[in-house]
Amino acid sequence: MSVSLFSICIHGTTVKTHAAPPSDDNLPPRPKEGGVETRYCEFYNNSLPQNCGSQNKTCPPAPVIREECQPIEADKSNHCFVLWYYDNTTNTVTVKVKGCFLDTVACNDRASSCRIHNQKLPLLHCCCEGDMCNENATFPGLEAGMTSQTELPPERVPASPLPTADDDTRAVIAYTLTPLFLLFAVLVACYLLYRKRKGSSFAELANGEASLSRPPSASAGMENETGILLGQITLCEVRARGRFGAVWRAKLGQRDVAVKVFPLQDKQSWLAEQEIYRLPRMDHQDILHYIGVDKKGDNLQAEYWLITAYHEKGSLCDYLKSHTLSWNEAWRVAACVARGLAHLHEEEGGKPAIAHRDFKSKNVLLKNDLSACIADFGLALVFVAGHGCGDAHGQVGTRRYMAPEVLDGAINFTKDAFLRIDMYACALVLWEIASRCSDSGVEPTAQYRLPLEEEVGSHPGLEEMQEAVVQRKLRPHIQPQWRDHPGLSVLCDTMEECWDHDAEARLSASCVLERIAAQQPTQPAPQTPDTTPLLIHELTC
Repeated sequence: MSVSLFSICIHGTTVKTHAAPPSDDNLPPRPKEGGVETRYCEFYNNSLPQNCGSQNKTCPPAPVIREECQPIEADKSNHCFVLWYYDNTTNTVTVKVKGCFLDTVACNDRASSCRIHNQKLPLLHCCCEGDMCNENATFPGLEAGMTSQTELPPERVPASPLPTADDDTRAVIAYTLTPLFLLFAVLVACYLLYRKRKGSSFAELANGEASLSRPPSASAGMENETGILLGQITLCEVRARGRFGAVWRAKLGQRDVAVKVFPLQDKQSWLAEQEIYRLPRMDHQDILHYIGVDKKGDNLQAEYWLITAYHEKGSLCDYLKSHTLSWNEAWRVAACVARGLAHLHEEEGGKPAIAHRDFKSKNVLLKNDLSACIADFGLALVFVAGHGCGDAHGQVGTRRYMAPEVLDGAINFTKDAFLRIDMYACALVLWEIASRCSDSGVEPTAQYRLPLEEEVGSHPGLEEMQEAVVQRKLRPHIQPQWRDHPGLSVLCDTMEECWDHDAEARLSASCVLERIAAQQPTQPAPQTPDTTPLLIHELTC
């Protein structure tokens, strides 16, 4: 293969070439023997002014400048170097600088060593050993005594352009906008997925709402088709807030009603509670009177309304915080509670047995004559003959009122097991009634306490309740003076049997009703309606 020879005869001369310079790996090493020492090198600097232009052929050759290399340390060495400029476009080379070079490892033990610098300018740096070895330097190709190269010269690499201010600006914009665009795309995808999933819920609701007919307990002529009740009701004030939404006092015509507003995420509780009210024989004096249901708004702004009778005195829990009860009043409330639970638990006249599963004083409402009714059936479980409990979850309700087997996660999923859980909670409600009975010696100014509040505090966790009720078997304290009253003494025995650790030993609701009915006061409880508004701040005790 023919390889061109490039040579430079005078300093600064430009020579035509036919290929890019080869790498230094193709050059043979210089023999170590001989101990070559470099004391003088030719000096040349292309940037210095010239007396005669390099293109003028009549100019005499420039004199060779001999440069003496500086003395060096014993463990270092001097070299001579040549710096060439290689033009990729015209394939020409120009000598830029010559002179002494100090202690470069790459130049040791080599006849010559050349390195290409292509980062900004195509410069070629060559060094050699020996006095004036750079005087007649040859552009790397063929040198005397060297065999012809058998490999093709390396491919020419164009110099990279320097970045400009516009390039930097575009890079900053690209690096900033790309993550923002990706984030926007992810958010849009999440929103579309959310809308798609919610769309199926609304389609299901549209198919189901047409079948929500008025139950037998609703007033005659009252329709609960979507929008009918909504147009007749005016919300007045929020009376309570709880786990499933807010309870409003509202006006339906001239009478007060209660409107329980469920947010979109609690639609299932709204459906479950109205289904309980729609069961046969649920129009009972000790069950909260149901009027109807309605829906307000669409899509994400949808609200689900449950309309019931309104009772100004509010819940038993809130009433006991600021009032005490006479024995006549306490008996009336206890009898209504027992009769309401017995009605829920019984299976008669086409009505299935119902377990409340969240029975507590907060879910017992007081009427103006201090009779009571049971409310809030969002967690209630219906037992249909020949069917199981379905996919009911065992550990639901309010922790303070949970039976030991519920806290321990050891529920037998049968109808009787769930009804006995209600009876444990009933015992705690009876204790609350007894603890605020003035005939037991309680002072009117005494502070009202929730069951086991002294033992576990106002907001116990599940582990605290497990330790107190399951492991230590604690129950609310019965004051000795309560047993001095005949009626309260029977009530104390009844609650002790209802909160028994052994669920099968607990009394049934009908048995509790029978015992309480036997203690009816000789004179009826005075009906002294208390019209003082009772503000309710929360639904959970």
